[in-house]
Amino acid sequence: MTDVTHDISAVRRQVGKRTFKAGEARVVTVTRSYDAPLDDVWDACTNPERIPRWLLPVTGELRLGGRYQLQGNAGGVIERCDPPKSFSATWEYGGEVSWIELRLTSEEGGTRFQLEHIAHVDDTKWAEFGPGAVGVGWDLMVRGLSLHLASGGAAVDPKKFMGWMGSDEGRRFMTSSSEAWYAANVAGGEDEKTAREAADRTTAAYTGAGEGGDPGQEDAS
Repeated sequence: MTDVTHDISAVRRQVGKRTFKAGEARVVTVTRSYDAPLDDVWDACTNPERIPRWLLPVTGELRLGGRYQLQGNAGGVIERCDPPKSFSATWEYGGEVSWIELRLTSEEGGTRFQLEHIAHVDDTKWAEFGPGAVGVGWDLMVRGLSLHLASGGAAVDPKKFMGWMGSDEGRRFMTSSSEAWYAANVAGGEDEKTAREAADRTTAAYTGAGEGGDPGQEDAS
C-alpha cells in the first residue's frame, strides 16, 4: 500500500521521563509532518465524523470535560482543549489510566503533528513491552492519518487495513516500528538488554511470531 521505509523514517520517536506532583511518569513522543493545513489536520483529529475514517468509530462528547470512547479500544475524558492547536485527555485502557497530549503546529509546507503518551512508571505494559506497548500502535495510527489526509479525506477501508497488517508488508512495518522504538528506548537511557527483550516481546505480540502477550494496540483500523 505504501513504502514501509518511508513510513517508518517519516516519524520521529522519543522516550523520556517527566516528574509530576503524583510522581514520575514515562513519556513516549511521536512526531510527524503532514502535507496538509493545520485546520484540516485538527478537524481530522477532532471531528467525530472524520475520526472513524482513519482510526476507529468514536462515541461520546468530544468537548472539554466530555467523555469519549473508541470502539473496542481506549476511552477517557478530554481535560484541555485549545483549538486548533492542542488538546489533552486521559487514555483509559485495560484497567490502566494514562494521558495523551496532541499539539499541532503550522510549518512550511504543512503541519507538524506531535503526540505525547504519558504513563506511570509502574505501568505493567511498559514493564513487559517497553515503549513499543503503545509506540507501534501510534505508528500505525499516524500512518492511517497520513493515508486519510493524502487521499483528500477519504476513509481508510478497515478490511483492507487489517488485511495489510497480516501481510508481509504489514508485518515488516510493525517489526521496523518495534526496532525503531527499541532504538528510541536506548537513546532515552534504558539499558540495551532490557530494551532488547522488551522490543522482541513487542514484535512477537504484534506479528504473531512466537509467544507474546497483548501490548494494548492503539491501531488505525
